[in-house]
Amino acid sequence: MYQTGLEFSSCYGVSAGACSLCSFLSKQRGRAYHTTVDYLEDKNYCSLYSFLKTGDLFGADMCYRQIPETLNPYDYETFDQYQGKFYSVVTNIETGCPEYIHIGDMHADIEAIRASASLPLVSRNVKIKDRLYLDGGISDAIPLRKSMEDGNRKNVVIMTKEVGYRRQPSGAMSLIKMRYRKYPKVYELMKNRHNVYNDTLDFLAEQVEKGTVFLIQPKVKSDVGRIEKNRDKLKALYEEGYRDGQDCYDDLLAFLKK
Repeated sequence: MYQTGLEFSSCYGVSAGACSLCSFLSKQRGRAYHTTVDYLEDKNYCSLYSFLKTGDLFGADMCYRQIPETLNPYDYETFDQYQGKFYSVVTNIETGCPEYIHIGDMHADIEAIRASASLPLVSRNVKIKDRLYLDGGISDAIPLRKSMEDGNRKNVVIMTKEVGYRRQPSGAMSLIKMRYRKYPKVYELMKNRHNVYNDTLDFLAEQVEKGTVFLIQPKVKSDVGRIEKNRDKLKALYEEGYRDGQDCYDDLLAFLKK
């Protein structure tokens, strides 16, 4: 979609999706892919070393400072020209509620992107204006209802999970309870996360049937893990997603023009 010039009036990014949206809105085709695979061997990017040294499996300084500022420069100027609204979905770990932080300045608001992608157990809590946040997927993994509440009549939803996927209960609840004993809302959210997620899937399916949502998602289950280090697997998944986008593009335009 970079080369077509297609833009959306509002964008909502969750977790890794928020990171990918940054490159989409700066119109840097391939940047999200390269920031994912080019540093797999660097211990400061994603490693046990980074986790033990900083408390983040994905090194915050490298991901949100070194890469955009030096290693793979972000096009801040193009992002500033975006006329729509970009929201990073985060989870307030004290209230247990999702929050939708408007990203108006990529320099000033980068911590909201980091917070959205801060996975529980393997990330530090992210402090923004005296509040603590973690991964937006904990509280609102598919923010369709929020988008509709904001007045968006047509919505394009891009998922990483395959057709027919249903989330199962977490197997790490004892660790969650121990790690976040000071923030019991995190435990409550994670305990009920599969039910909320699957309910949202049902709502999503209803909206697709009604014609208010255009859904893009993998046709088959991927063998890419949640924290994948295999470059070939990541490349194959990227190419599959790109082909899926090409295949549905005409249908997408027809949906948007209705």
